[in-house]
Amino acid sequence: MFNPGDMIILVTVLLALVFCGIHIAVSLGITSMIGIYLINGDINMVKSFTANTAYEALRDYVFAVIPLFMLMGEFLAKCGAARDMFALINRLTKWVPGRLGVATVLSNAVFAFVTGVSIAAAATFSKIAYPEMRRYGYERKFSLGCIAGSACLGMLIPPSVLMIVWGVLTELAIGKLFIAGIIPGFIVVSFYIAYILWVAKTSPARVGDGLTLPQAQHEARAANDLVEEADLLTILWSTIGILVLVFLVLGGIWLGAFTPTEGAGVGATLALILALLRGIKPPEILEVILSVGKTSAPLLLLLVTAQLYSRVLSMTGITGAAKEFFLSSGLSPYMILFIMVVVWFILGCIIDSISIILLTVPVFGPLAVALGFDPIAFAILGIIAIETGLLTPPFGILVFTVKAAVTDEKDLSTGEIFRGSVAYWIALLGVIVVIAVFPQVATWLPNLGNAIAK
Repeated sequence: MFNPGDMIILVTVLLALVFCGIHIAVSLGITSMIGIYLINGDINMVKSFTANTAYEALRDYVFAVIPLFMLMGEFLAKCGAARDMFALINRLTKWVPGRLGVATVLSNAVFAFVTGVSIAAAATFSKIAYPEMRRYGYERKFSLGCIAGSACLGMLIPPSVLMIVWGVLTELAIGKLFIAGIIPGFIVVSFYIAYILWVAKTSPARVGDGLTLPQAQHEARAANDLVEEADLLTILWSTIGILVLVFLVLGGIWLGAFTPTEGAGVGATLALILALLRGIKPPEILEVILSVGKTSAPLLLLLVTAQLYSRVLSMTGITGAAKEFFLSSGLSPYMILFIMVVVWFILGCIIDSISIILLTVPVFGPLAVALGFDPIAFAILGIIAIETGLLTPPFGILVFTVKAAVTDEKDLSTGEIFRGSVAYWIALLGVIVVIAVFPQVATWLPNLGNAIAK
């Protein structure tokens, strides 16, 4: 029988390993095996339980979703489709104040539909959008904050690695989570654009308006406009190809034509075809495949140890004890939800998003259901709350990614990027409140899909 003393030991060991810098997969695995031993007192049972869990996890073909969607995004990024998309949206928004900021947000939103990794978006648009913003006289802090903030969309708009991890841990349908993130994602985009337009109106100098630019910058503007005119047809077809791919993949998942894994396979194949049409070479294809393998393999290991950890929590009674503690505390459901969000914010200052999900969702997920929250809406709310950690100091992995990608700015500090990202952090917080008050924002589209499929 598992007693409270053993429970304290288990939690203490896990937190100690994580905060000592031990890899989260190793920490979860060690803690889980200690928990199994404390329950059964048999080392053979530990080995058997661990082996069976790993086997069951790896043979589940839903795990192929992660590398396949990553492959889809990498192919499109490698062949220059992301650059074409930014160029087209930039061209179409010339009449909009602060158009380069708006183009960056919209391009990240579209790019998020083909890649589930925010870091990839941050690195890509640091190379594409930032030079353009600086050429047109945009304030550096505003430019970098816009890139870092809009890169968060990669984790909210499907396909998203965070959604896949959440779905695996909670056994929610990954396809429903994908569709549930679309409307909240567009709300985030709307908040972002509203902020950019407000800055363009109240502080036009921050977006290059009203500045006297050096002659070299004027010449660069003119040359850039000529290139845009000459390549308009090419970038138009490239962007149409991306949009068709998105509608086929997500539309197929939404209508039940295929599973998320099958959709990921279709998307990766179509992305390869688009990349070949755009002139990608065989060595570059091999480079993309190796890059995705190096990125996705650790994630798959994380998911295996996370499933082991989740099972052990259920066996040991930690999940039930946490649920009973909060339910008997007398706090209202919204107060308990507030506490969970605060925990996510604090953890976001210290560790990465996937680790936060692995540590908290096995406990928070059942608790939210017991409190009466819709599991799909709670998942989207939680993912957005965890996303804020990508912009929260001192960790803020997107900020560090942007800083690493902008190699020309020698005097750039992470603090400057963090300050530029504050407005986008607040926008994410606003969407959390919207979903908490109106969960239908996240649940309406998946329910509509179910109705159409029937």
